Amino acid sequence: MPSRHFAVPDATLYRYAVHCCSFKYDLGGTPDHALALFADEAMAKRYGAWMWPNTFEVVDLQAPKEVNA
Repeated sequence: MPSRHFAVPDATLYRYAVHCCSFKYDLGGTPDHALALFADEAMAKRYGAWMWPNTFEVVDLQAPKEVNA
């Protein structure tokens, strides 16, 4: 039963994805999944720097997509 104290999350509000980037140390052969989502870019960067100071990357999920020509 959902708690009335929690709002239902709206995924469109979470624009920034934080990745730990294990590939930078050759620790994985599969793509890294986002480990946290944030609405605020500064918070995403602070979290990434705290958890994985040398390898994290923040991806803007709403940035224009690159077109491969």
